[in-house]
Amino acid sequence: MTDPDALREAILQRLSSVIDPETGVDVVRMRLIEDLEVDEEGVVRYKFRPSSPLCPIAIPLALSIREAVAGVEGVARQEIGVVGYIKAEELNALLREPVEAG
Repeated sequence: MTDPDALREAILQRLSSVIDPETGVDVVRMRLIEDLEVDEEGVVRYKFRPSSPLCPIAIPLALSIREAVAGVEGVARQEIGVVGYIKAEELNALLREPVEAG
């Protein structure tokens, strides 16, 4: 069993180290992470909304976000959905590929 609130805070803290290279601002302050939910089993669900529908760095940024969340102790699995991006379907497929949890 995991404390969902504590895990959510740890995830947000880790995500604050993921910097958008175009702006120099972290993804939390840019509000690129939406609907972050954590359950008692350590399953994390959230949406990533790139800064624009044609964001040129959406793919590497999404992979960095996924990696950051996976590195948080207590995360058993994550479900990330990309929204508001022209190639969201392809990026969602890429993000469904397995990643090691921390």
